[in-house]
Amino acid sequence: MKITWLGHAGFRIEIEDVTLLVDPWLSDNPSFPEKYRDVAIAGATHVLVSHGHFDHTADAVAIARELGIPVVGIYDLVTWWAEKEGIEAIGFNKGGTVALGRARVTMVNAVHSSSLPAAGGPIYTGTESGYMIAGEGHTIYFSGDTDVMADMEIFNDLHKPDIGILAAGGYFTMDMERAAYAARRFFDFDIVIPCHYRTFPILEQSAESLKAGLPGVEVLTPEVMETVEIAPAG
Repeated sequence: MKITWLGHAGFRIEIEDVTLLVDPWLSDNPSFPEKYRDVAIAGATHVLVSHGHFDHTADAVAIARELGIPVVGIYDLVTWWAEKEGIEAIGFNKGGTVALGRARVTMVNAVHSSSLPAAGGPIYTGTESGYMIAGEGHTIYFSGDTDVMADMEIFNDLHKPDIGILAAGGYFTMDMERAAYAARRFFDFDIVIPCHYRTFPILEQSAESLKAGLPGVEVLTPEVMETVEIAPAG
């Protein structure tokens, strides 16, 4: 398995026989060097989006069209894109699981908001979500934009994720201390990777308090376009 941070909340996840671009925001992203765009999207098989906000969806449709691959996510948003933009979509909903190649992706709840800007004001884009991404003997919990929530205890009971990719920048999501609390209180992660931080001055710039709050957990803070490799389990 290979996990590459694309800056902000975006990731390239190579798992089983698929390559997922999760919440890709590459154009005009202050934390992503545009010169790496072709490398970042090369060989991708699916675009996976957690909610409608621009910093998670800005490049989703363009990449799907360019590569001829489906966008996967909440039914309301991705099927609207399919009709409006003429792209392929795999729309499902919370509690549902889809097979993407040999990987399995389950949509789970998040606590945030979800919209796109429009001339008359924001438009509804379905609800915000997170994902459990299972394959190669591992399960990744991609939190999406969320605060701490009691649902996380159920997520752990049902899915037992060993890798957590947690939005932890504060202001719009959990901050590092709240993310550490969530990971410590509800999960039993071996590895945690923070995201949704460092992009703007208003967000957290360091993951040191996350590390301090998770003794015994490997907290990884890769640079943008740095790949973390994780061996198959079992």
